[in-house]
Amino acid sequence: MRLILLWLLNACALLAVAYLMPASIEVASFPAAMLAALLLGLVNAVLRPLLVLLTLPVTLLTLGLFLFVLNGLMFWLAGSMLEGFVVSGFWPGFFGAMLYSIFSSLLSSLFSTRKGQK
Repeated sequence: MRLILLWLLNACALLAVAYLMPASIEVASFPAAMLAALLLGLVNAVLRPLLVLLTLPVTLLTLGLFLFVLNGLMFWLAGSMLEGFVVSGFWPGFFGAMLYSIFSSLLSSLFSTRKGQK
């Protein structure tokens, strides 16, 4: 049940990013946002660890700042794979990924259950 709630919250976060960046990030509908949130989760779970490992020297040289570039590239990749989710370039993907992370974290922390509470 918690996984479905997090999925819906991530879709809402994606809609918020599209609302704040209307010229560069477009989400056609809520079902498209749900598919995009699912795809972003899969990309982050499968592809991100491999890319982090492959780019470890660059990440160490930049003191971890290259991870922001990887997040932007994965956000842009997800936008190019789905028809209802469009990211118009790298920089919109970069800033969209940052906003998406912030909104997703905030929404998840608002709806998270504390230990010991039901």
